[in-house]
Amino acid sequence: MSDQSVSAPRGDRPRGAPLPPRISRAAPAVLGYAAVRALGTAILAVAAAVQGKDALHRLNGRWDSVWYVRIAENGYGYDVTLPDGSVHSDLAFFPLLPALERAVSEVLPVGAATAGLAIGWLAAFAAAWGIYAVGAHVAGQRAGVLLAVLWGVYPTAFVQSMAYTETLFTALAAWSLYAVLTERWIAAGTLCALAGLTRPSAVALVAAIGASALVRLLQRGLTWRTAVGVVIAPLGWLGYVAFVAVRRGSPTAYFEVQAAWGNEIDGGVALARFVGGHLTGPAPLAGVGLIAAIGLLLWVLWLCVRQRQPLPLLVYAAGIVVISLVGAAYFGSRPRLIMPAFPLLLPAAVALAGPARRTAAVVVVALLAVASGVYGAFTLLGTGPP
Repeated sequence: MSDQSVSAPRGDRPRGAPLPPRISRAAPAVLGYAAVRALGTAILAVAAAVQGKDALHRLNGRWDSVWYVRIAENGYGYDVTLPDGSVHSDLAFFPLLPALERAVSEVLPVGAATAGLAIGWLAAFAAAWGIYAVGAHVAGQRAGVLLAVLWGVYPTAFVQSMAYTETLFTALAAWSLYAVLTERWIAAGTLCALAGLTRPSAVALVAAIGASALVRLLQRGLTWRTAVGVVIAPLGWLGYVAFVAVRRGSPTAYFEVQAAWGNEIDGGVALARFVGGHLTGPAPLAGVGLIAAIGLLLWVLWLCVRQRQPLPLLVYAAGIVVISLVGAAYFGSRPRLIMPAFPLLLPAAVALAGPARRTAAVVVVALLAVASGVYGAFTLLGTGPP
């Protein structure tokens, strides 16, 4: 893999620099993304038909989607007490998606579940466009197209077709990062604040904006726009944490709610125990496979560093990876939690972007699309959440 730098040009955005890439230039990325996701959805539909199951219900009527719909319809205040005595509160779910579901369902003649699915799909295309914009900005048009398409064939890309928050969050994060790269600090901070109302992993985006602003301060000083963007960036996440604190009457209430769901930050202890349990259990090869998967993830992150990606992309991707690994959430959810870290795919996109590798790129994307679709159908038609 080449370690050729893909860093964005230094210096302020030149006067007259273009606005976000026109849809005509982004069209190959968006259409390519639509094609691979259509294939994945078709595989799910066929598999569901064979098993006599409802594919649509798998996309907007199970697991986290149900919690978001309940919040959209009734507001916060729903708790479930499990047999072991632990309490799952809907305060664990951030408010932007259910707020949008409620707004759409009040304007259009659709229910909140259908609204959530529509929002997820629209956000997926916005995310693909934003991912393309970032990739094209730092590595060229072809790499940008491939970056968006590769995100669409990520192993857990089936979640991108669900009424989940991953697509909405990734869209906001991608465009926020693009705004940082093009020196639009207030836009970057505003989009980051919205991301902070969508998923807790927005802290990685806040860190990316803060680190970029710090470097700018040391190199050239801060402008008032940069300062305003940095101040705005964490307000969404902090605002929701404060809301939960006031509602529960405890400054640490948000973290207590997450801990009750088993999502507390434990520094990776739960992950180590999970891997160790497989290594010492009846199927040690599974443990070896888990170690290999984690090693591959860290190697890809190192490739991003060697590739000299712009600082905000590195900080964001590393932050998402760290957040996904140090929490106590069950292992099966971690690939989904890492999915918004699209800069991890940039080394592969650049490697496949050469003119002499068009055939290889088509073959690789096609194989990955089929594999992702089959895995998605297997997971969604199973019993456990992704």
